[in-house]
Amino acid sequence: MVSDLAELYELVYSEAPYKEGPEQVERFRKSFLEEVNRPGFAMITAHDGAGCLTGVAYGWTMPAGSWWSKADHEPSASIHNAEKFAIMEWIVHPSQRRRGVGNELLSRLLRNRPEHYATLASDPRSEARKIYANAGWKKVAQSTLTWGPSMDLLVLKI
Repeated sequence: MVSDLAELYELVYSEAPYKEGPEQVERFRKSFLEEVNRPGFAMITAHDGAGCLTGVAYGWTMPAGSWWSKADHEPSASIHNAEKFAIMEWIVHPSQRRRGVGNELLSRLLRNRPEHYATLASDPRSEARKIYANAGWKKVAQSTLTWGPSMDLLVLKI
C-alpha cells in the first residue's frame, strides 16, 4: 500500500507548481509511516476498475490548543481551542480529476468525524487552492517551511 501511495504522491507532486523530486517523495514515505500512528488517523482511498489507486485523502486529529508549525499566527480562539481534523494529503490521479473523485474522498473522510473543524495546508499557486476556496475553505494563516513554499493554512467547519 505504501508503495502505491508513494507512486501516486510522486505523480501528483511532480506537476507544476510543486515540481517535487525523489527527496520529497522519500520525506513523504517516512512521514506517512509516522502519521498512521497519530491519534484519530483516518484514510479513504479510491481505485479504478482494475484496482489501481486513483485517489487518497487522509489525516489525523490535531489536538485542542495546537496549530500548524511555523504559522504566522494562530486562528481564532474557537478554532485553536477545538480539536481539528488535519488533512495531510488529498490527492487524485490526473486521469481521474474533474470526475467527483476528490469530492467523494473528502466527503467520506470527514463524514461522522468528532471534530468540528478540518484544516489543511495548501500551496497558493496550485489549482487545488482554487478548488478549496470554492468549497468554502477559509484562509486563516500562512506557514513557511524551510524545505518548501509558503502554504496557506485553511479551515472548514464540518
